[in-house]
Amino acid sequence: MTKSITLYHNPRCSKSRQALALLQAQGVEPRIVRYLEEPLNAATLREILQKLQLSARELLRGNERIARERSLHRPELSEEELIAAMIEEPRLIQRPIAVCGHQAILGRPPEQVLKLL
Repeated sequence: MTKSITLYHNPRCSKSRQALALLQAQGVEPRIVRYLEEPLNAATLREILQKLQLSARELLRGNERIARERSLHRPELSEEELIAAMIEEPRLIQRPIAVCGHQAILGRPPEQVLKLL
């Protein structure tokens, strides 16, 4: 039985494209969520964070210009404030993220997504 995997994907990101190609090479056609076009809501992002076992700060793309402009590196920012920032600006979310059932993997490096198989 083929596992049902959802890939939170940015086709402009080389790591995301590599993760997709690796899954497809294993015969897996994941459900693709282009999270920049279909923004996540806070509840979904919290659920993904829980499955990843990461904090919002760990999932934040802190090197993005918008992150620097909004001073999102400040340690006093709460988990909810960082989640709100990522919902407002989805490009702040690390990618790709592969989810299968109760597990999720951040595809950095892309080969990590194969752990879900």
